[in-house]
Amino acid sequence: MDVLTRLAVMIGLLTVGVGLRRVGVLDATRVEWLNSVAFYVVLPALVFNSTYDKPLSEIVTPTLLVGLVGVLGITAGVGWLVHRRIADDGARAAATVQSYHTNLGYIGLPVVASALGERAAGIGSVILGMGALVQIPLTVSILVAVTGNSRNFRSEVRRLATNPVLVALLVGLAVSRSPATVTGIPADAIALVAEAALPVALLCVGGSIQLQSMEADRSIVGSVLAMKLLVMPVVAWVVYAALGADLWTLRTAVVMFGAPAAVSTFVYVTEMGGDRRLASILVFLSTVASAFTLSAWIAVVP
Repeated sequence: MDVLTRLAVMIGLLTVGVGLRRVGVLDATRVEWLNSVAFYVVLPALVFNSTYDKPLSEIVTPTLLVGLVGVLGITAGVGWLVHRRIADDGARAAATVQSYHTNLGYIGLPVVASALGERAAGIGSVILGMGALVQIPLTVSILVAVTGNSRNFRSEVRRLATNPVLVALLVGLAVSRSPATVTGIPADAIALVAEAALPVALLCVGGSIQLQSMEADRSIVGSVLAMKLLVMPVVAWVVYAALGADLWTLRTAVVMFGAPAAVSTFVYVTEMGGDRRLASILVFLSTVASAFTLSAWIAVVP
């Protein structure tokens, strides 16, 4: 799939998802059902399919894990500094977390699998799984620090233990290390489900976006979009290059961290006292803009 075709597909599926939500076809119940299919079936299938038959040494390396923590830590720190002067606590909370908290699952990994192939998808699966362990506690901690609302901190951390993507990653890595293998009809079925990851994920994102008004402080919106879609992938490029990462890891990391703000940030911001309207706008705009920026990163990274 060339860049222009991929761009058209991403924008088309996002538009369909948003349109179906607006006309009521994807109501709250159906969006929840579609998200459950993506979260509990399609994404775990993609993660497992991308890891179970790969040598562990190819996809899990100290460089990959150190780089992941470095990219998230640096970008979150820069986001905190960039947005520290926003007077409203709710807006500052939303802007800060959406400058780094990446949609690794619904956009990042499916795009990597589609554009870069199986080996990159295996590396991306590790970034997705390990990224959740870093992103979620970091985001909840920042929201608590900014808004002072801590009621959901423990529950969100506990949910990590039963995250189906993490479970699929651990099972896939365990199979890759064992003499056992998955072949025949089961392997074909898992691969078939995994291929649905990108379209299902994009429909989920489009159907999950809640737009109440597009009016927002342009300086805040512009700075968040720049941080998320331009600065963060540059940070990923610099960090992994400095660590001496191989080309596959470098390309995968840049594309994964170039994905838009995660839809889940809207949920976190809403539940913990942030500006839900701004969070919704930023998810929508970063997702639409990422169709262009991700295509550019895929073309530019060697």
